[in-house]
Amino acid sequence: MTTPNPRRQLRPTDVKRLNRTWRRNTAGRLGMVVESVTGPFNIGSIFRTAAAFGVDVIWLAGNATPPTNPKAQKTALGTDRLVEWHEPVPAAQAMKAAKEDGFTLVAIELTGDAVPLHEAQLTGDVCLVVGSEDHGCSPAVLEAADAVAYIPQVGRVGSFNVSVAAAIALAEARRQEWAAL
Repeated sequence: MTTPNPRRQLRPTDVKRLNRTWRRNTAGRLGMVVESVTGPFNIGSIFRTAAAFGVDVIWLAGNATPPTNPKAQKTALGTDRLVEWHEPVPAAQAMKAAKEDGFTLVAIELTGDAVPLHEAQLTGDVCLVVGSEDHGCSPAVLEAADAVAYIPQVGRVGSFNVSVAAAIALAEARRQEWAAL
């Protein structure tokens, strides 16, 4: 009798079963404030990643492109319907709404007081904040944040693409939660 190859790709039913197991072990709420991210492909990628990691709500801020943009839809693949999101408002208003909803706000940015992402407290109800492609988080957003974390890098590039940074931060938040199980 031969045993099935454990390295075969999972079938859709197996993927659903696997994801259901992880979902049962996930209690913390995740939110995001996306400030002035204008690239539609970045927005689409952020929404797709947010849906994959079970983000509960996204507040768009500043002049952020909404996920309904046709170019954003090409990357999001309809995942914007799986994540509650709010139309763009001034950044201070988005930060206030997240705080009022019970989230701890952690900006992902390179600042003098930022801690490495893996040392940041990302458990519980956490709202990750990312800023524009060109300038990152605004001073107002950084002032309103409860904490700031950066993603350590060892290469010769100074920063990540905003959608990649969002994905890394979301993955780390869930990793911290699952590691505590």
